[in-house]
Amino acid sequence: MKRSTKRLFAATTLSCEALLVFFATLVAYGLVPMEDRSVSYLVVGGIVMLLCVLCAGMLRSPVGYVLGWVLQVVIVAGGFVVPMMFGIGAAFAVIWFFALRIGARVDREKAEVARRLAEQS
Repeated sequence: MKRSTKRLFAATTLSCEALLVFFATLVAYGLVPMEDRSVSYLVVGGIVMLLCVLCAGMLRSPVGYVLGWVLQVVIVAGGFVVPMMFGIGAAFAVIWFFALRIGARVDREKAEVARRLAEQS
């Protein structure tokens, strides 16, 4: 069974982002004064967190990668609620970009090595 390094890197990034969203959701909820608190921050944060986990499982198809890019935008946009998320979300978007780029390169190189080894046999 061939394992994709690109998929592994992307799934790891999305899993870490699910934790990031969890903690950012708690911060957003805590920033609201007690008398104005509603569960809307918790619901939206929970949905985004769930989407990160589901997307990590969908990476067998190209749709998973597209959804991953959409989630990067959503997480950076979380900065409108918790301003620190602009920086942290942007950092994770860069990590996502390099996870896809470097993972794809490693997969290509592994395929090339396997092809050369097969030719030698």
